[in-house]
Amino acid sequence: MKNKTIYHLSHIDLDGYSCQLVMRYTPYKKFNYNANYGAEVKQKLELILEKINKSKTASLILITDLNLTFDESRWLNNEVKKMNENKKDVTITLLDHHGSGEDSAKKYEWYYLDVSRCATKITYDYVVENFEFDEPSWMNKFVNVVNAVDLWKQEEVDNFEYGKVCMRLVTETRELNKVMFADIDNNYKLSLLLEATKYINEENAPIVLDEKIHLIKKEFFREDKNDTLDNLATKYIVKLLGQARDEKTIYYKGYRGYLSYGVGNTSIVGNGFLLAYPEYDFIVDVSFRGAMSLRANNQVSVAQISKEWANGGGHPNAAGGRIIGFKEQYRYDKVKKQIEQLINDKESVAGDLEYKKEEN
Repeated sequence: MKNKTIYHLSHIDLDGYSCQLVMRYTPYKKFNYNANYGAEVKQKLELILEKINKSKTASLILITDLNLTFDESRWLNNEVKKMNENKKDVTITLLDHHGSGEDSAKKYEWYYLDVSRCATKITYDYVVENFEFDEPSWMNKFVNVVNAVDLWKQEEVDNFEYGKVCMRLVTETRELNKVMFADIDNNYKLSLLLEATKYINEENAPIVLDEKIHLIKKEFFREDKNDTLDNLATKYIVKLLGQARDEKTIYYKGYRGYLSYGVGNTSIVGNGFLLAYPEYDFIVDVSFRGAMSLRANNQVSVAQISKEWANGGGHPNAAGGRIIGFKEQYRYDKVKKQIEQLINDKESVAGDLEYKKEEN
């Protein structure tokens, strides 16, 4: 196991992230991925397989708190089988508690199903038995907290109430985008849960944690002076956008743009980005449903761009529209491919871009 790299795909709720928190205390090289049910699961698994194909090390695909459909299980099993036939060393372990995975569990030996424990508890017990594990003192208590709330064991009052606050700590944490900033978002959520473990034995622990949540979030984003959570998060996100410029730059008719996906709050984040990086003429944020929000800083008319791309409109420095036929994606590279195809199509038929600032 020491020489294997673990690619860990887990759910996007408290139970899913807690599985990854357990795995943090194993000494192996790990990459974390998260997905909700539906098409996102297969897209993330495809990404994992692509990464493994480029790797020269043995690999373990670890899936927790996600039940695969029978078709998904068969597809994954076949893909891994083909990789191993090509001299790769890839194994699969799935640890889950959702009864809907019963058909897959009966068919595939790598599919472990136990409906009596939450996925975090299954993962914890599996790690204790099979992996090297530098277990912190709070771990067992935290696992029982997650188990109580995930299986809704209200009779375990202390664990259940603390679990409810931890659950909200994850579900109401939306400052970062898990497609644009997958690794950072994962680290953010695990960091918040790790902070939550500090108060697990306090008197009135659920109330203590509830009152600490805002401060815990601020501390993650804070780099120097204190500010509101919105301002701290905005500054942090603008910095992340800037660090990813090489990958996320697009061009339209000679104008340099920045493509973000599902970030939102474009008035603040978009304008903050354009002020920080004046070499960009515009920024466009596309939502998961294809709505786009564009901002500029007097370098080009985004109202005209919006009109040409999506028959949208607005003001020269702030416009929007909806991309007809946009397919929701869970990987940024697939989003960019769609937008670049749109740009190529529009550049071939649209007239000259009117960039002179129009009258409101």
